[in-house]
Amino acid sequence: MYWQTTHFQIDLRRPRVMGIVNVTPDSFSDGGCHDTSVQALRHCEQLLRDGADVLDIGGESTRPGAAPLNLQDELARVVPVVRGAVKLGVPVSVDTYKPQVMQAVLDLGADIINDVWALRWQDGGNALTGAQVVARHPNCGVCLMHMHLQPQTMQVQPMQGDVVPQVLSFLKHTAHDLKGLGVEKSRVVLDPGIGFGKTVAQNFSLLARQAELLVAGYPLLIGWSRKSSLAGMTLHASQGEALSAQQRLVPSVAAALLAAERGAAVLRVHDVKETVQALQVLAAITSAPTPHNNTAG
Repeated sequence: MYWQTTHFQIDLRRPRVMGIVNVTPDSFSDGGCHDTSVQALRHCEQLLRDGADVLDIGGESTRPGAAPLNLQDELARVVPVVRGAVKLGVPVSVDTYKPQVMQAVLDLGADIINDVWALRWQDGGNALTGAQVVARHPNCGVCLMHMHLQPQTMQVQPMQGDVVPQVLSFLKHTAHDLKGLGVEKSRVVLDPGIGFGKTVAQNFSLLARQAELLVAGYPLLIGWSRKSSLAGMTLHASQGEALSAQQRLVPSVAAALLAAERGAAVLRVHDVKETVQALQVLAAITSAPTPHNNTAG
């Protein structure tokens, strides 16, 4: 199995690590840390040294309650970073829902469009849609994510009931519609959208029953990194307080590893080095000899 992108066929026979590059002042975890193009490109280089397989660059925060960013500001943040990142020799993904940004970064040579709106967002003043941009491109990759409502309201009115069949139905229909526009199946991965309009219990249900999402027939991209659902499950032993976003390294890696065990093909993470190390342990267990052919050493 592979993921076809603009310049790469990403081999998904082992889980791949997508390193997060937030070129934002207000992202929930690392906003302001890499919000200049120089800082962001240095971070890209560090993530590659840590073992990232893919870089995911985003200029607009989609945390709960985040205000929308105008087009020109997003382009000003993202374009210089993408222009430099495409020279680093690895697949470059851009986290955006605006068709104009999609077109601009694909023109620069970006490999993947990672869209929290699953190509559904429409600007009333622009007839161009994200689906059209992706469909017109010969072979860029795309990640279609499930999001309930929108960032301003998704946690105010979270989903109701059993989310697994609802998320699966949405992802299947969205992927089917994109295939109807001529986008090859090999270009598409699906993301259930951990934290995007789901309760804590619903998020953990998606992890526990993640294998059910594989019946859609597409690789899964999973993003548990530093999500707030992990905070309440992992309290400070001394204070009994929930962990801050920056303190969620261990639960983030644990969730990523569980997602990989349950069939995730791509893990979107902040903490690349630690996730790569954990996956190496998982790979060692997977390839360990069985008792009948065990040898000394």
